[in-house]
Amino acid sequence: MEKAELHSFRKQFGKRVRELRKARGYSQEAFAHECDIHRTYMGDVERGERNIALDNIVKIANALDIELSELFLGISRK
Repeated sequence: MEKAELHSFRKQFGKRVRELRKARGYSQEAFAHECDIHRTYMGDVERGERNIALDNIVKIANALDIELSELFLGISRK
């Protein structure tokens, strides 16, 4: 898998997290606090700049009160 394709997945994931966060009315800072993730790290995730660890993906899903699979809805190979 090429770097550009991996970057695309990170961007798509970040966009999905941002959409779900905003739909629940969280500011980025409040959401990061709820997830127990540093706010600048969360910003990097939402911009697709971080290769996020599974532990943090689980924290995000828990804070959103959704299944892990729901975080990945709409993310596809392009």
